[in-house]
Amino acid sequence: MGQIEEAAYAVNRARWDEVVALHVASPFYRVKEFLDGEDSRLPIERAELGPVAGKRLVHLQCHFGMDCLSMARLGAEVTGLDFSPKAIEAARALAGKAGISARFVEGNLYDAPALLAGERYDIAYVTWGAINWLPDIAGWARVVAEVLAPGGFLYMIEGHPYAMTLDQRELTAPIVATYPYWHKPEPLVFRSDVSYTGEDTKLQNEEMREWIHPVADIVGGLLEAGLRLEFLHEHPRLAWQLVPSMLEDEDRMWRLPDGHPNLPLALSLKAVKDR
Repeated sequence: MGQIEEAAYAVNRARWDEVVALHVASPFYRVKEFLDGEDSRLPIERAELGPVAGKRLVHLQCHFGMDCLSMARLGAEVTGLDFSPKAIEAARALAGKAGISARFVEGNLYDAPALLAGERYDIAYVTWGAINWLPDIAGWARVVAEVLAPGGFLYMIEGHPYAMTLDQRELTAPIVATYPYWHKPEPLVFRSDVSYTGEDTKLQNEEMREWIHPVADIVGGLLEAGLRLEFLHEHPRLAWQLVPSMLEDEDRMWRLPDGHPNLPLALSLKAVKDR
């Protein structure tokens, strides 16, 4: 990594280390419901991914591992990877509490092939607020291709890069395109003293450094890495409240209010490694 990437990595890891305990306790993540048997994934993810029983699955950027454990409970052989040692510690503790077997590995996404000791998987799983922390989307695509077995596939569902350009300063203000859509080497720098989960708990690590990756860069990177695109879907809803005026639907996803232009808020795709 260069100096820009190293600095961003350190800043972002400090924030994610801090929010892990808050997220495990947050109603947003529904840990209690998961421990009672609920699948932590959203209905859209379950429908698009399909059955996972008997599959070897790696969740890249898995946070504290609850989605990993939901899929392991359904019969997948699961490995989760995350750069936050606090997240990996929490994932292992949650696995023990739930009585579910899964492997969790700490480390940089770009080191995944080595960290996973050459393991190859049927499914690489990437969801919700993952690739915006990565400086190099083509490098990410090469990692995905390397960890997949022949015939395996990537399933990704993410915030739409166009949606990531939007901002709304307050509830009654207009929603406007504020941030650049086209990728730049320098990260966007954001500050917030609270988490997206909605608690009032004040955070010491306020800074976040992120990148927007255009659709062409995401798809182009996967194609260059040798994967074949099987589907690409755009969605008018998102897994979190991106701007203050968004409203929550009954299935825990968020949409823009009635009367607002219908914009793409999420993007999902499946890309297959044929050989």
